[in-house]
Amino acid sequence: MKTTHLETSVYYFKDDGVIPNNPVLPVILYPGALRGEEQNTEKIFNKHNWRNSWTGGVFPYHHYHSNSHEVLGVIKGSVKLHIGGEKGIILTATAGDILVLPAGTGHKKLESSPDFQLVGAYPDGMSYNTHTGDKEERPQVLGEIARVPVPDKDPLLGAEGPLLVHWKKAENPN
Repeated sequence: MKTTHLETSVYYFKDDGVIPNNPVLPVILYPGALRGEEQNTEKIFNKHNWRNSWTGGVFPYHHYHSNSHEVLGVIKGSVKLHIGGEKGIILTATAGDILVLPAGTGHKKLESSPDFQLVGAYPDGMSYNTHTGDKEERPQVLGEIARVPVPDKDPLLGAEGPLLVHWKKAENPN
């Protein structure tokens, strides 16, 4: 796997009153990070302790996980995602792209190519929950989001990856 020049983009989202997003940690996009290695995506994530993996798509409605971070690796086709809730942004991801969503980050599939597939996984194999922004759940989910620890490993590069740099910096800005 070639990682000599790995570019990432980070995106911060505020609580929009429905989708809490993450108050500290940014979403990280690794464009093309696994291009040519798509068939190994699940194995790479699992090797770095991002487990409880699955292959499939993304729900076509805004949702988030309050008790776990999530990595999504596109293995086939392309997808247009709405990230961060209704006030968020639209990102297009193609085969080989990786997207790491911190706990609380809203995401929704807007459209995809017919062959679209991705692999999802969670740090330490966390069993994740799914929320859609019901008002009754807010006090509980805000506490859960705040308690989710930063993982020990980046899903792509392990002990030395962009996630650790961006998320440790976000946790300790000084």
